Amino acid sequence: MNQFATRKIRLIMKLRSEGIQDTAVLSAIEKIPREAFVPGSMRDQAYEDKTLPIGLEQTISQPFVVATMTQALELDYNHKVLEVGTGSGYQAAVLSLLCRRVYSIERHRPLLEAAEQRFEQLKLRNITAICADGMKGWQEQAPFDRIIVTACAQIAPPDALLNQLKEGGIMIIPVAFADGSQKLMRYKKEGEDTFAVRDIVPVRFVPLLPNVVARNAYQPQELQEVAF
Repeated sequence: MNQFATRKIRLIMKLRSEGIQDTAVLSAIEKIPREAFVPGSMRDQAYEDKTLPIGLEQTISQPFVVATMTQALELDYNHKVLEVGTGSGYQAAVLSLLCRRVYSIERHRPLLEAAEQRFEQLKLRNITAICADGMKGWQEQAPFDRIIVTACAQIAPPDALLNQLKEGGIMIIPVAFADGSQKLMRYKKEGEDTFAVRDIVPVRFVPLLPNVVARNAYQPQELQEVAF
């Protein structure tokens, strides 16, 4: 048992007590080593239920939010999933254990490259990631059974993402409203232009922005060897 095992067990129990009842989701979170996705100086906080910075003003979401979003997707192992906002790669890694294929988009190339190194180290072979404008989705791979967005849209999801969702498909996305609040929203596509919409929980995410960010001096955090 490594140094993180007890903390991980405590986190899983906390998530279960807070309403995460999907055993497949809890199992995926238990299997993916979150310590591999956070900066080295913060690895002792990897299994605390909180958001942590990963550079470039981006964050790795708190485990409760990751679990809530993943559970709300109602994943099937045959599903093809689009993730907008690769970030550290942690959410994609969790998804990869629950579906057939994950397509992930990140606008910050250094974050993408670091995430891809983690996927390779953990032998997660069913994730394909690109540096692109996530607001445009991934038309070449559409339609998707599920879409998850890990940055906050303004008022409503981008039309491109709604259009790339299969009929019967589900999108989970944080949305900011005029009063400044953010809520995690679930959109289920019931027809070509018809969606059933409901809110899940209040959240706080970085904004969903267009375009690809130019490479800068940011250096990805050092990776550590992990068992998987």
